[in-house]
Amino acid sequence: IFFFVFYFQLGSMPPWCGQNWNPKAVGSLAQVLLQPSLAIPHIMVPHIGFLDFPAMRAAGLKGIVFDKDNTLTAPYVDAVHPAVQHGLDCCLQEYTGRVCILSNSAGTDDDVGYACAEAIESGLGIPVVRHKEKKPGGLAEVLALFRACAGEEISATELCVIGDRLLTDMVFGNLHGMLTVHCQPLTLEGDNRAARAIRPLENAVFLGCLRGVKPTPHPLHTGTFLQ
Repeated sequence: IFFFVFYFQLGSMPPWCGQNWNPKAVGSLAQVLLQPSLAIPHIMVPHIGFLDFPAMRAAGLKGIVFDKDNTLTAPYVDAVHPAVQHGLDCCLQEYTGRVCILSNSAGTDDDVGYACAEAIESGLGIPVVRHKEKKPGGLAEVLALFRACAGEEISATELCVIGDRLLTDMVFGNLHGMLTVHCQPLTLEGDNRAARAIRPLENAVFLGCLRGVKPTPHPLHTGTFLQ
């Protein structure tokens, strides 16, 4: 109970805390309470360098949706973290034109003039989804971007979402039938207060207390996809 009250309170904290209001995440908590498997990833890795992207593509996954902070970069940095550079290079080689970033800050209405999204695109060379609703919302815009970039219709089931947060990244993917990959944060340096407070709590609840809960089944999860 304390965990969820704490999460609700952080959702309404002022912007100086580094965590803007996310009504979509708050609204999805009822679903997660009824179905905790929504927050459980299919795959857990230290970072994306441990993933076998060719095997994922061979299994039928057609696109990759990345979170940015602490998945590809240090928080609020627009350059790839050295620990994941090789992994990202492998991903981009295997999924040319089929990779995007879905952030809860850059590309949203909080991002004035999409300046942050454009800076990320310039620094990483990966398109940032422009979206109205924060994760776990934003599916329509993600599918539209893949349709434009890949030149074909790609279903949510054919996508993989990779991120460090259970109640945003993993819930987003599982709600919409994607394969979900959870990675450990690259660094706590520069991380915002809310993320630093919530992350260990959600990990303790869903990966600790509820460790027996299985993730929602995914038809393309045919192997470990680890190298």
